[in-house]
Amino acid sequence: MQLEVEQKYPVADHAVLREQLVSLGCVFHAPIEQADLYFAHPTRNFKQTDEALRLRRCVTGGGGEETYITYKGPKLDATTKTRREIELPIAGGTGYAQYRELLEVLGFQAVMEVRKSRTPGTLAWEGANIEVALDDVAGLRMFIELEILSSAAGLEAAKQRLASLAASLGLSQSERRGYLDLLFAQRPGIPQK
Repeated sequence: MQLEVEQKYPVADHAVLREQLVSLGCVFHAPIEQADLYFAHPTRNFKQTDEALRLRRCVTGGGGEETYITYKGPKLDATTKTRREIELPIAGGTGYAQYRELLEVLGFQAVMEVRKSRTPGTLAWEGANIEVALDDVAGLRMFIELEILSSAAGLEAAKQRLASLAASLGLSQSERRGYLDLLFAQRPGIPQK
C-alpha cells in the first residue's frame, strides 16, 4: 500500500520560497488551475471517518485538461497528513460530467468545489523526490505543500525528510486540515458531510 505523506504550511508570499527552493535544486513546472469537487457518501459521514472523495479537473497553461477521481483515506498520524490515496486518471481528461453523474446516481452528493492555482515542482532531497506545490486557494490564502509517497515501512524516514526540508525553508505551524475543511471553517452555516 502506497501512502501519501504531506505537510502544508500557510505562507504570505510564494516568491521568496520559490527562490529558496530553486537554490536547493527544485525544478518548477508550468502553473495549472485545479477545481476539486468533493462528494458526500450516501451512507457514511466522511467528516466523521476522515475520508474524502473528489473529482479533479486540471487545466494547464496550454489549455490541456486532465481529470482524476481520488479517494483519500483517514489520516494515520498526528503530525502530518499521511493517508492512503487512490487516484485514477479519467481517460483523455474527458468524462468529468459523466463521472459526476455516475456518482450522483449512486447516491453521492456534491458538497463543495475547491479552486486553486498551483505551481508544481520536484525537489531531490535526502535521497528522495519531494513534490512541491505553491498553491493560491480561492477564498483562503497562499500555501506550500510538501509531499512524498512512501510505503508503510519507509513512513518515518519520509516524515523526517519533510520535516528537514520544512526546517530548511523556515516553515513552521503546519496545517493538517485540507482546503475543504479550511473553507468549511470560514463558512460555519454550510452543513458538512
